[in-house]
Amino acid sequence: MKIRFLFLIFLLLLLPEIAEAQCSMCRAVLESDTDQSAAKGINDGILYLMAFPYLLVGGLGYYIYRTRKKAKKSGEA
Repeated sequence: MKIRFLFLIFLLLLLPEIAEAQCSMCRAVLESDTDQSAAKGINDGILYLMAFPYLLVGGLGYYIYRTRKKAKKSGEA
């Protein structure tokens, strides 16, 4: 089960090109432009900004898990 979860996370990290993170207004303005490099840049920027809250929450969750595990281990000894 844990290996499947790690594989899924790894797969999602490798496939950011699938995500379409633009709002409808940004998409309409950027699709009218003939050069798609601005649209690609904005889409990549949105994806990078979206990743940081998940990293922070994951780090906080790991810290809480580690602290509870350490407290449980010291309580048993």
